[in-house]
Amino acid sequence: MNSIAKKYPYNNYQDNERTVCSLKEIEKRKIVEHNDLITSVAKMDKTPLKIFELAVSCIDTENLPKDNIIYLSKAELFTFFKVDDKDKHGRFKKAIAKMQEQAFFEIKEEKNKGFKFRRILPIPTVEWTDYDDKVMIRFNQDIMPYLIELKQNFTKYALSEIMELNSKYSIILYKWLSMNYNQYEHYSVKGGRRAEQVEVYRNPTITVKELRVITDTVKDYPRFTNFESYIIKNSLKEINAHTSFNVTYDKIKKGRSIDSIVFHIDKKRTAEDNSYKLEDQAYIDDKKAKEETEKDLVFQAMESRYTKLLSENFLIGMNDIMDTATMAGLQKNVYPLYDELKDLRGLKGVKDHLSYVASKREDYSKKNIARYLKKAIEQYLPTVKRQENQ
Repeated sequence: MNSIAKKYPYNNYQDNERTVCSLKEIEKRKIVEHNDLITSVAKMDKTPLKIFELAVSCIDTENLPKDNIIYLSKAELFTFFKVDDKDKHGRFKKAIAKMQEQAFFEIKEEKNKGFKFRRILPIPTVEWTDYDDKVMIRFNQDIMPYLIELKQNFTKYALSEIMELNSKYSIILYKWLSMNYNQYEHYSVKGGRRAEQVEVYRNPTITVKELRVITDTVKDYPRFTNFESYIIKNSLKEINAHTSFNVTYDKIKKGRSIDSIVFHIDKKRTAEDNSYKLEDQAYIDDKKAKEETEKDLVFQAMESRYTKLLSENFLIGMNDIMDTATMAGLQKNVYPLYDELKDLRGLKGVKDHLSYVASKREDYSKKNIARYLKKAIEQYLPTVKRQENQ
């Protein structure tokens, strides 16, 4: 039995034996890739990209495949892509051919004082017959270090997370978001980063230029409104509907143009996530303490002059004021920064800042007003501090 069969008994090929992989078995698999591969440019369409991801999920990093070869079942592939029509064999053949014609990665690695660029054809060989269920896939040896030598700077995600994604842009963006959120979870547990640094991983920023590069749309959708609609909004719609993430975003301007996108990633909670805590007295006490803290924050926010200023500038409305989470978030994360600005420029400085923010705000920010205001003052304060120190 080869190394893959040891880890994946449902993918075990003996002579004259055919194994059909069920959807449930596919959903158990994990994909692990180096972050340099996550941020590379995948020059392939949705179906070839999914075939590549499915093949990667078969690699057992503890028992490496001989000659970089893994085996898939045609039935397994059809299950993964939910294909059951009469022409599925022909469609599979075309997808394999297309993958080999177009598929390569452009990888940029940090090297010494600059970057090293590599172009790799990930799967040079695919073999199958018209009378057998087995499909042999051999990985290029140059791609293997990004799939097996993974002591640090790697990302793991479930194969099931990308099964329902119907756009290559959704898959690419999901992987990039996973890379950042994995680091957020890692440092939240292990420590080693300041609280604000950890939060950056959950609210990662990417320039529009870099986002165009990794989605291979440098020459596509030249107008940002079209790029936003087709690449960002459509992708997030799929990701929010079919993965464990809920993602929103804000646009960051530089001059009159949109320069960057800051994503805000939340993990969906399932019913079983907290069920074990329901009889945990420590959990109950902690939850109660947090609720009391939130009440105190809301009370302080209602008494704050900043709440009145925000209302006067139409940055918050009655619905925001009635929302305890919003008001607690303002009091905890935004108002202390306004205090810093007031110490430097007086209350007039805060008023001028809020007037400017109100004039530049767009509709997309209304759903995340506390987060939006926090980002705005965080970007403004360093400039004020530099000016005051000159």
